[in-house]
Amino acid sequence: MSMLVFFFVPAVIFLTVVAPIWLILHYWTRSRQNKGLSDEERQTLEDALSVAERLEKRVATLETILDAEHPSWRTAREDDYRRGGS
Repeated sequence: MSMLVFFFVPAVIFLTVVAPIWLILHYWTRSRQNKGLSDEERQTLEDALSVAERLEKRVATLETILDAEHPSWRTAREDDYRRGGS
């Protein structure tokens, strides 16, 4: 019986005190490490922003060209849409 108590008491103490504190500290440090973006994620985000800015400039340029060549293109498209055409 004393051998069973010799292993049981430390196991209970470990599972009730040490293991929960260990798990809490482990996941607390994990969450602190993962708060920011990694270098690869930051680079991907910057690349996507660069592409979006270039596309925005292209759309603005196309709208300027269309305004110069066909001034009523915006209203013509809205009228066509209201009539049910595509």
